[in-house]
Amino acid sequence: MKIELDRAKCAVLGICESVAPDFFEITEDGDIAQLREDVPADKVAELEEAVQGCPTEALRLVP
Repeated sequence: MKIELDRAKCAVLGICESVAPDFFEITEDGDIAQLREDVPADKVAELEEAVQGCPTEALRLVP
């Protein structure tokens, strides 16, 4: 499974970073950095929470 970030939709609110800090980080210049794409089985629930918590729907999980 992979996590995809649609940068065009992202408002850089940092919710994904707070829920899944191993996958997302707000950079010093105020942008979002996606740290990894592949989602191990033990992190799926964490990423599902990040997807559901994104108010701009910029995240999605794909097989």
